[in-house]
Amino acid sequence: MASEPHPQIQEVLEQLDQEGMPDLSTLDPEEARALFEEFRTRESSEAVADATDRTIPGPGGELPIRVYRPDDDRPHPVLVYFHGGGWVVGSIDTHDTLCRHLTNAADCAVVSVDYRLAPEHPFPAATADAVAAVKWVAEHGAEIGVDPDRLAVGGDSAGGNLAAVAALVARDRGGPDIDRQVLVYPATSPSDDWPSTEENAEGYFLTKSEMEWFADQLFESPLEARNPYAFPLQACDHAGLPPATVVTAGFDPLRDEGAAYAEALADAGVDVTHRNYEGMIHGFVGMLEEPTVDRAHEAVEAIGDDLRETFE
Repeated sequence: MASEPHPQIQEVLEQLDQEGMPDLSTLDPEEARALFEEFRTRESSEAVADATDRTIPGPGGELPIRVYRPDDDRPHPVLVYFHGGGWVVGSIDTHDTLCRHLTNAADCAVVSVDYRLAPEHPFPAATADAVAAVKWVAEHGAEIGVDPDRLAVGGDSAGGNLAAVAALVARDRGGPDIDRQVLVYPATSPSDDWPSTEENAEGYFLTKSEMEWFADQLFESPLEARNPYAFPLQACDHAGLPPATVVTAGFDPLRDEGAAYAEALADAGVDVTHRNYEGMIHGFVGMLEEPTVDRAHEAVEAIGDDLRETFE
C-alpha cells in the first residue's frame, strides 16, 4: 500500500489547505451545501450529444433528473447514477462533469438523479427516490430514448450506497432487472470500526467527523442505521445481485467497507471487479477537470469498459 498520497493528490490537498476548506461537520447543512456546490460545480469541457433536465414522479413529488446521451439517436443502454455527498450535500450540478465523462466512456445514456437530501428528508427518503428512479427508467425508458432492457445503476460514496441498495431492493422485490452495479467508494456499513476509518480519519478530504455528521443528519434514530436498506453490507444474503464494479481508494476512510462489500458479493457468487487505487483519496474519481487527476480518467475509462462489456 502506498505510504503517502499520489503527488497529484498532494497538490489537491495542499490547495484545499491553502484555501482554508473547513470540515463540513462545523457547518450547518445549507452552508455545507453551498460550499460543496462551489467546490464541485464547474462548466465541463466534456461534450455530449445532449443533456436534458426534466422531472419524473417520485415518492415525495416531482423528482429532478438530467439525461445525458452520447453521439447518436439510437436507443442507448442506460446507467442510472446517484451523486455523492453524504446524503446531505451534492446535486446533479456537482456531478455534471463526472456524468458527462461516464456517458462517453461507456457509450451509454446516463440518468443523474437529484434525490432528496437530509436532514430535511431523513432516511429512507433518498433510498425511496433511488428505487423509484430505477423503476421509472425501467418502465418508461422509451420516453427518454434509452433501452430499458440494458440497465445499470451506479453512484459514488452515498450515491454508491444508494445504487447498491437499489440493486438489493430490485432483487428482493422481483425487479427491475439490473445488468451491473457500479459502486464508487460506496458507504456500505454503519460501523466506523474499520482500520481505514482510523488511518484516514482526517487530512484526506473526507474526514471521520464528517462521516459522523452525515449520519446524524440522515438518521432520526440510531436503530435505522441497522436496516440493510440503509447499509447493504448488513443484508443476510448477497446472492443473486447484479455483477459489480467496486472502486476504492487507498487514503479513503471508506476503503475497507467498500472492499468488504466486494468480498461479500464475491463470496455469494456475484461476479465482482474490485479496483483499489492506491495513493488516491475519497472523491478522486470526480477530479477530471480542474483539478485533473490522471487516475480519475483511468478509473472512468475502466468503469466505461466494464459497462460496454456488460451491455454488449
